Amino acid sequence: MKLFAQLTKVGITIFVVLSAIAGYATGFESERSFVWSHFFDLVLGVFVLSSGSLALNQVQEYKLDSLMKRTANRPVASGKITPTAAGLMAFFFIFTGLQLLWEVSELSAYLGLATVLLYNGVYTYYWKPKWIYAAIPGAIPGTLPVTIGYAAVNNNVFSSESIYLFLILFLWQMPHFWALAIKFKDDYREGGIPTLPVALGMEKTLYQMGMYTLAYVGCALASPMFYKTSWFYILLVVPVSLKLLQEYAKFHKSQGKDNWLKFFMWVNVSVLIFLLVPVLDKWNFLFIKSN
Repeated sequence: MKLFAQLTKVGITIFVVLSAIAGYATGFESERSFVWSHFFDLVLGVFVLSSGSLALNQVQEYKLDSLMKRTANRPVASGKITPTAAGLMAFFFIFTGLQLLWEVSELSAYLGLATVLLYNGVYTYYWKPKWIYAAIPGAIPGTLPVTIGYAAVNNNVFSSESIYLFLILFLWQMPHFWALAIKFKDDYREGGIPTLPVALGMEKTLYQMGMYTLAYVGCALASPMFYKTSWFYILLVVPVSLKLLQEYAKFHKSQGKDNWLKFFMWVNVSVLIFLLVPVLDKWNFLFIKSN
């Protein structure tokens, strides 16, 4: 189980599933009958597809992973599992995940396939090894799971609430990834990956992070323009947004030397809250009625 968790990056996979659930709950229409089997097929489909895609990525990059201390102990890079065995499992999981998503919604399955092609194809072979701004287009496959969840129950994926979820998850990934790139810049340098801290230095990286952090927070604060908000907006979105800006200011003031963990944690906590609030806002009438 430990080997499986390492190969499929279960922590990331769980987050992917949670984002899909947020999309599902936001896109679900009150007139529709809730079917548990349909919901569980989405959860399992996204989990299995994500596991397969992440496992395939380790097969694709095991030589690169072996060059970096942070990734050298991954199952394929360390030789705990052969590339062939991991690859076969990955393709089986991807195929199974797409089959499950097809049962949920054809649109969800197509979006799932697009996610795999973008991540394991274009991002892994072209954007990541060749472009310092790879995190920006690379955020698209990382964002699509929330749209997959939305499409499972609502074909109108270009609705304002669906666009909001997409933008939040998309914009979050730049401060998230570049914070990691700062923390592990020496590893990325050894692996020859042209991330911002390696290619442009700390000052320009912090500037870019600041711009995307402002855009991310701005999108969250502008959420009343995308969907009908309630008191959860004042209670959760506003204070978390201000706290994140405060943590970024401290991180920037130290030139990336201090407060890394606090900023990184608040970035990740904030995205969970920003994805949860639309769900609470949409379904809070159930709790009000129950009282």
